[in-house]
Amino acid sequence: MTDAVFGHTPGDDTALSGLARARGFWSSRSFPGLSGAAGLWLVAAVVTGLWPDRQEHRLTADFAAAQALLAVLLFASALLGPRLGRFGTWLRRNAPWLGALPILLTIWQIASAKTAWWPQPYFPPPQDLADVYATDYARLWSSVRHSLLLLALGTGIGALVGFLTGVATGWSRGVGYWVHPVLRFIGPVPATALIPLVLFAFPGTFSAGIFLIALATWFPVTVLTWSGVAGVDASYYDVARTLGANQRFLLVKVAVPASLPHVFVGLFMGLGNGISVLVVAEMLGVKDGLGYYLSWAQGWGAYGHLYAGLLLMALLFSAITTLLFRTRDRLLAWQKGTVKW
Repeated sequence: MTDAVFGHTPGDDTALSGLARARGFWSSRSFPGLSGAAGLWLVAAVVTGLWPDRQEHRLTADFAAAQALLAVLLFASALLGPRLGRFGTWLRRNAPWLGALPILLTIWQIASAKTAWWPQPYFPPPQDLADVYATDYARLWSSVRHSLLLLALGTGIGALVGFLTGVATGWSRGVGYWVHPVLRFIGPVPATALIPLVLFAFPGTFSAGIFLIALATWFPVTVLTWSGVAGVDASYYDVARTLGANQRFLLVKVAVPASLPHVFVGLFMGLGNGISVLVVAEMLGVKDGLGYYLSWAQGWGAYGHLYAGLLLMALLFSAITTLLFRTRDRLLAWQKGTVKW
C-alpha cells in the first residue's frame, strides 16, 4: 500500500525536511547562538566606551564595562554548554533575544548620547537610567512598596467581593435579579471617572485608592465568576445528586471548582484594570507610589527618572501577572497552556 493512500506523498518529505532546516537555522541554537550574542554585546561595549559622548554622562565607562562583562559571561556559557544544565538550556533558547538587546541598546546609545539625533534631555541614554537606579534607589524602593501595598489591598478586596458576588449571582436567581441591573449600570463606568468624587468622599487618599482599585477589579471578576457558575454543565449536578450530595456540596464541590477557569480570566482582567487605576490614582491624588514618581519626574523634567520608573513599572507588573498565571497553571493543571501569557 502506497503512502498516497494515507494522504502522504514522497514529495512531502522534501518540503518537511526544508521546513525543519529553516526552523533549525532560526532556532536559538544556531542563530545567533550564545557566541553570536556575546559578540554583539562586545560590539555594544566598544561603541559605548570608545565613541565619545556629545555631553558628559556619569556612568558611560561603567555601562561599557558591564556590557563587556556580559559578553565574557556569554562566551563562557557558550563554551560550557550542557554543563550549565537548565540555565544553559534557558540561555540557548533565549539567545536571539540576548542578541537583539545589545543591538537595540546600541541604536539607543548612538541616537542619544553619541550623536544627539534624539533631542536631549528628553531621550536620555541607557547609562542615565542606570545612574537613576544607583542614586535614587531609596525613593524608587519606597514607591514600589507603596504601589504593591495599594495594589494588593485593592485587588484583594475587589477579587474577594467579586468572587462572592459572582458565585451568589450565578447560583441564586433571586440574587441575580437584584445584582444584574446594578452590574449593567455601574460596571461599564470607568473607575478613574470617579476619582474626584471618591477623593472627596473618603477620609484619605490611600483609602480612596483602595476603593477605586477594588471597584475596577470587582466588575470583571464578578461577571466572569457569574458566567462560570451559571455555565456549569447540568450533568455534573445530576451525578452529584445521584450520589446523595446536598445543596452546599453542589455549590462548594461542583459549581465553584468547575467555574475556576472563568474566575482566573476575571482575575487577569481585574488585575489589569487595577494596575491602570493604581497608576492614574497615584498620578492624580495619592501622593506616593510609582505613578506619583512618574508625575514628579515629569514635573521636574527629570526624564531619566521618568524612563527608569516606567521600566521598573513594566518589569514589576509583568512579574505580578506572570505569578498569577503560574498560580493558575498550578491550580488548574488540566488546563495548563489554554490561556497564554
